[in-house]
Amino acid sequence: MFKRLPGDEARNLVSTTPDTAVVFRPAVVTTPAIITIVILAWRMLAGLVRTVWRHPIATAIPAIPGAVWYVYGWPPAACLVGIVVLGLLAWAFIDRASFAHLVGYRLLAWWRLIWVYRRHWQPVMIVSGLGRHLRGRDYLPRLGKVTCTSWADQVTVRMLKGQAVKDWADRTDHLAHGFGAPSCRVALSQAGRPTLTFPRNDPLSDPLPALPVPEEPTVGPVEIGRCEDGRPWRLKVHGTHVLVAGATGAGKGSIIWSVIRSLLPAARAGLVELWALDPKLMELSYGRDLFGPRYAATPKECADLLDEAVCVMQKRAARFAGLQRSHTPTVDDPFVLVVVDEVAFLTAYQSDRQLRQRISAALATLTTQGRAVGVGVLAALQDPRKEVMNIRNLFPDKIALRLDESEQVDMVLGDGARDRGALADHISPVPELGAGVGYVRLEASPEPIRVRAAYVSDDDIRAMAATFTGGEER
Repeated sequence: MFKRLPGDEARNLVSTTPDTAVVFRPAVVTTPAIITIVILAWRMLAGLVRTVWRHPIATAIPAIPGAVWYVYGWPPAACLVGIVVLGLLAWAFIDRASFAHLVGYRLLAWWRLIWVYRRHWQPVMIVSGLGRHLRGRDYLPRLGKVTCTSWADQVTVRMLKGQAVKDWADRTDHLAHGFGAPSCRVALSQAGRPTLTFPRNDPLSDPLPALPVPEEPTVGPVEIGRCEDGRPWRLKVHGTHVLVAGATGAGKGSIIWSVIRSLLPAARAGLVELWALDPKLMELSYGRDLFGPRYAATPKECADLLDEAVCVMQKRAARFAGLQRSHTPTVDDPFVLVVVDEVAFLTAYQSDRQLRQRISAALATLTTQGRAVGVGVLAALQDPRKEVMNIRNLFPDKIALRLDESEQVDMVLGDGARDRGALADHISPVPELGAGVGYVRLEASPEPIRVRAAYVSDDDIRAMAATFTGGEER
């Protein structure tokens, strides 16, 4: 009934029922006790050396008092500990910033490594699918260094062989929930070693007042807000084109007016010209005196102003040909920034087909040829779909404010941006919490950066118009 098995395998059969699969008992090899002891001792020694190497300060804190106690007794050790504690407290009160940078965040990183990440690493990796359990053995990505900043934990990881960054980006929700963080972002620091960012709090939760007008003329990068890590947000406008996308009330006006505010000294010095297209007659009209004759509201006026910008660009290109490849703002050749509020109204929703084609052709010409000769475009829109804005890929730098759908994030910032942590569809619709908050993806970096633009109020715009046009505040 049964086929003869080769060798002695027949005696290892556990079940011979016809409807049951043949099961073999695995071979068991007895390991000598001395080998097991040597392996365990080696692992303990390697772990001790690794701990001292990776955490020298945390290791020295108990080691030094212990050594003093062993040599001199407990009173000198207690005095040493007391002096160190008092010194650290005094340092923390006198210079809190340097204490946090050199001591506080290091201790916090060590504590969170031990209590949060190493403690939960195995279950989170297995349940999320980033680890593998094969034949009774767990294969886990290796937990690396943990660095704490004022707002987030940055965790470096060594991936398993064969894994991709996308495997981690697809499981950011699992990672955030597993380690008790509100969100998680994935960035590739080096080959095979992504960096996971787990925010502990939101440094951009409070609105930012309008920044001071620069004292010296500058064409950029201009400071218009703050990055999530606390650094000033400086946006490049000269030598590029910027697309701002966001739902109604997301704060597009904050970015537009912050850029204009930063360029006003350069405009007064003759190094910058601000051209404004305001088809909604709401956002830019409040400070229209700042633009002088280069302000357009009706579709025909917008088309004429864009055609004029194309003419300026083409004349400069003819003069620069063979002489220079980049533009330096001068009084004779100032940097021209064309600001378009709600560009979709002109390129998609315009009922006049001829005007729509003129405007689309002019914008396409400016965004493909303008930045080399000092003509830039700053455009804002609500709907980023391709049929609404078919030239969005011609803008090297893109900003995504609050969006209604998750798919729109990749439409604005490019494929994979949301997987890397650009959760623009999760930004709060409450103006005090989410207006002006967004994610930036620059031409030079594929990683999205979370930022918040300063809020320029009506009074600020009125004061700007009074100061830089010579008029009186109304």
